[in-house]
Amino acid sequence: MPHSNASAAQLLVENFSLLENLSIEYGVLDLACGEGRNGLHLAEHKLKVTFADYDETNLSHVENELHAKGLQGQCWRVDLEVANSEPLADKCFDAVLVFNYLHRPLMPAIKQVIRPGGVLFYDTFTMDQIQFGKPTNPDYLLRPGELLDCFKGWERLYYFEGEMLSPGAQNRCAKASLIARKP
Repeated sequence: MPHSNASAAQLLVENFSLLENLSIEYGVLDLACGEGRNGLHLAEHKLKVTFADYDETNLSHVENELHAKGLQGQCWRVDLEVANSEPLADKCFDAVLVFNYLHRPLMPAIKQVIRPGGVLFYDTFTMDQIQFGKPTNPDYLLRPGELLDCFKGWERLYYFEGEMLSPGAQNRCAKASLIARKP
């Protein structure tokens, strides 16, 4: 039975055609994938996905889902936040997914790992989230316009910054979402 579209991020589901129309040679990186809901959605559509996360439990869940559904995918256990490390060095992907994750020192590497013409899907919380609840640590919250500034010069395919209803809940949250194509 296919993975429910409802469990994948709305941003990804609604803009899936951007990946369908992309020549996929190197695959898609689901960065800090958690339980892999977004990458699993892509794997169900026969896209080559690398699931990257530090948490072994999350990656075991992804491996179980891939196996149970007969899907292809690669799990990569990696600590993306080790000081003075370059976990994305020498890697290349057609697209990168980053949902609900922010580690500012990794931003230059995210930009580098996407091939020219490749696509970024980035969606995470902003500083305004503090008024709604977790996360509240400013280290993990985008400043106003920060996501746009970081990917300045990239072709903006979609952008949103503001308050919205949390997916599947009645609670509000504050997020920034960007889909951009690398020049």
